[in-house]
Amino acid sequence: MLPSAATKTLTMIDAPQPTAFASRLTRRAAGLVFSAVFGCALAMGTPPGPARADDRVNAILERLDARERRIFLDWHAAQKKHQAELSAYWKKVEATRSERRKKIRAGKPVTEQDYIMSFPPEYSGPKLPEHIARIWNELKPPVERKPVPSVADVLESAKTVYGFEPERIPEKEFKRRYALEALAQGLTKEQVVRVYALETGGRGTYDMQAGVNPKTGKGRPISTALGYAQLLHANSVNELVKHGETFISRLEKTAEIPGIAPARAAALQKKARALRRMLASAKSVPNDWNAHMKFAATRNGLGIHALNLDGDIGPMLQVIKLKGIREVAERAGRKNLTPAELELMNLAGPSTGLEMMTPVGRKAPTPNFFSRLGYERNPVVHNRTAAELLARIDEIMDANVNKPGAVEFAAAFDEAMSFQASQR
Repeated sequence: MLPSAATKTLTMIDAPQPTAFASRLTRRAAGLVFSAVFGCALAMGTPPGPARADDRVNAILERLDARERRIFLDWHAAQKKHQAELSAYWKKVEATRSERRKKIRAGKPVTEQDYIMSFPPEYSGPKLPEHIARIWNELKPPVERKPVPSVADVLESAKTVYGFEPERIPEKEFKRRYALEALAQGLTKEQVVRVYALETGGRGTYDMQAGVNPKTGKGRPISTALGYAQLLHANSVNELVKHGETFISRLEKTAEIPGIAPARAAALQKKARALRRMLASAKSVPNDWNAHMKFAATRNGLGIHALNLDGDIGPMLQVIKLKGIREVAERAGRKNLTPAELELMNLAGPSTGLEMMTPVGRKAPTPNFFSRLGYERNPVVHNRTAAELLARIDEIMDANVNKPGAVEFAAAFDEAMSFQASQR
């Protein structure tokens, strides 16, 4: 399973709705990108202020002898030089990207000259001796992290705000319903199972949250990503705004099927009424991603995220997200997306993912397609071209597709396809 941002921050250029693939990666990267001078703060996206940085330098110098001070100051100077080189590199990447996007919008052809065909400069200066590095790390100012809402928080918000309690069903049945929904929406077994294998490590449950072991429950949430497709809370809001009326209509029509048990019909009608309340709340904010991100962080928004856990609504909600990506590709003339291509568009954002799959885009280094923070927080994209990233995604899928959860999911698809065939 590949890690994603502690809060799954939007760091991709396309302002995508990032996946847990992206967010799980970020958490691991946050402690690795800059383990030296500006490490922690830059990894969190906020460089330390000069006063705090100077205080830290002065504090360590007081604890070192003359020889150690020279070593530290040489290292510190090399780090500052490296940071300046990185800043210059990323400034060039961003300027080039801005000009390239103007060409794309104008319908002009894009060539290799429209990309930066190199990777960020690597640090080549002196290393800090272990005992000095230990002191330096001890002096690192604490970083305040806002707790990520848990599944329990999501459920509490849904119940309190909307009177909604998702219907929890057995894992095997959830996979079967998900498979039926995916096939009905034109997605393939391979696409869905391999995306699941990557997003959840091939072992995820429908109520899995990024950062928490789905079997033991150990760990702590590192993002709000839930379920087989690891939707963020803002994804849930966004998809509800786009497709809520369809979800409500389907629930109400199912409740009216002749012969349906009265208790089942009543439960479906109750869900439909809760969905209407949620939809009205979600539509009370502007219909754009940034507004949905802010709204999702409120109790009203967080409660909507509980839809992923419902046996009737969850499969619809998560499948429609993947279907939307496929439809973007089809409108651009790319039919029959491979699972890795589908996930690339999910990771980088639909438009950026499509650009990465063009002949010239495939040759370009990945920094061309990510913000600096997005790149630095995602080790899987480091020092790879777009084509190499696509290949790496496939490798991870290959490694996880034989895990128990993925095998069970594949069997659910086989059962669903047999059922569909019997209905023809």
